[in-house]
Amino acid sequence: MASRKTTSRPAPDLTAGGTTRVALYLRISTDEDHQPFSLGAQETRLAAFVTSQPGWEQVKSYTDQFSGAYAERPALQQALRDARLGLYDTLLVYRVDRFARSLKVLVGLLEELDTIGVAFRSATEPIDTSTATGRMLIQLLGVFAEFERATIIDRVVAGMERKAARGGWPGGSIPYGLRLDDDHHLAIRPSEFPIVERIFTRYGTERAGAATIANELNDDGHRTRTGRRWSAKVVLGILRNRGYLGEVSFRDVVHQADLPLLDRVLFEKAQSLLAERGEGYDRRFADAHPEYLLTGLITCSRCQRHYVGVAAHGKRHRYRYYVCWTTQRYGKAACGAERLRADALEEAVLDALVDLYSDPEFITRALQAHQDAATLTVRQRHDELTATDAELAKTEAAVERYMHAFEAGTLTADIFAERVRELGTKAKLLRARQAELAEVAADASAPLPSLDEVETLRDQLQAVALSGPGAVRKAVAQAFVHSLTVEARDKILPKFEIRRGLVIGDTGEHDGNPSQGRGVRAMTPTVGAGGLEPSTSAV
Repeated sequence: MASRKTTSRPAPDLTAGGTTRVALYLRISTDEDHQPFSLGAQETRLAAFVTSQPGWEQVKSYTDQFSGAYAERPALQQALRDARLGLYDTLLVYRVDRFARSLKVLVGLLEELDTIGVAFRSATEPIDTSTATGRMLIQLLGVFAEFERATIIDRVVAGMERKAARGGWPGGSIPYGLRLDDDHHLAIRPSEFPIVERIFTRYGTERAGAATIANELNDDGHRTRTGRRWSAKVVLGILRNRGYLGEVSFRDVVHQADLPLLDRVLFEKAQSLLAERGEGYDRRFADAHPEYLLTGLITCSRCQRHYVGVAAHGKRHRYRYYVCWTTQRYGKAACGAERLRADALEEAVLDALVDLYSDPEFITRALQAHQDAATLTVRQRHDELTATDAELAKTEAAVERYMHAFEAGTLTADIFAERVRELGTKAKLLRARQAELAEVAADASAPLPSLDEVETLRDQLQAVALSGPGAVRKAVAQAFVHSLTVEARDKILPKFEIRRGLVIGDTGEHDGNPSQGRGVRAMTPTVGAGGLEPSTSAV
């Protein structure tokens, strides 16, 4: 974990006198049943340890049930946030390995606590991290904790490999319709397995689609093991699962555990049809295929989910569509959005894009609207930048005064160090803001594309729309189409980008990555059966 530099700040006066405010941090990896130091045991012993220390008072307690190999744990992050707010003085753990099981994570966390000004203590390992020796010892403990974790992982993996080789289930989600017998082998679950047989029969023998099967199961009142509605994705997951043949796999090694639990002929029929329809295991990420130019750009106005690319197979042809994700997964009962012919929509959108760049009046109005907004942005950022410059100069002057006072002997080292550290952090933040404002102002002041550049770009876009390779057409669509909102099949609201600098070679050979400059968003009202009608409004 990369440590975050945080400047010490005065802690709120939450307690009186010289009381040390202590926060407890407790952690186990998973469940408490097989933990050598349960959460309850840790809390009891830490509370007793706090009581035994003079002047200590417990004010906070944080509990995680996550791996100690990573710093991204909810309670730990909350503990660090509270430490930055000065809500406690010492963070106490039962053992160092309860805090972190990775040396890199441990060192980063200790550095952050030290920077904040919060002490770290272990109740069972009396190490003082304020000394060089103590810091060395605690890092050694971190090395041992990391080694112990790696050893445990190796043992668990080896055990799972042996278990899978003997035909036992190595772990993970048990396939729907199956259970584990006394030997931890897959066995039929009578209450669910008839649905599995129904799915394979409807798909492999009767050639019903996955979505159709899911809708039938939902209409009959069936639900998945988690109580949710069936979806085409869940149905396809069952059809692809070789666990129904009695196979178990671990780390890409397949073992035949027992005799097939499902008729092998029926299973293979389903696999053949999955391959024929492009729904096999190797095509489960087909939505990222470059043939779908508008992937990630189309939003359903009904459910606010994106449209995804799907394909249907006729007797002679393959047809591409964009379908609302909710409709595709849960059926029309969940969202009644209509599917869209991919080729027709893509052609209409690219034609509309070329038309947009062919309308000089529209382009001029859009560029002027953007220029007006940019001018306002530059003015606002310039005013804020002037104020930031003044505050930075004031802060740097204050640092100089404290340095002179320290050199003159009128200021103690402790007060000097604390105050200069605070001013240094403030100056650092002001410089960062100064750079950010300058960058925003420069970006807003950048020259917009001229009408001649727009006309050249239109010719290039037209060439791509008519005969460009699929990868380039998709790259252009992703660069110049900001979004498409579907209200109905004949009412689609697009937003386009006005950009400069599309580079396309003359040979027709492209790398699929046209260069592009900064953009100005422009909207056109509708794409439907009659195509797209350009608008004169700019956004």
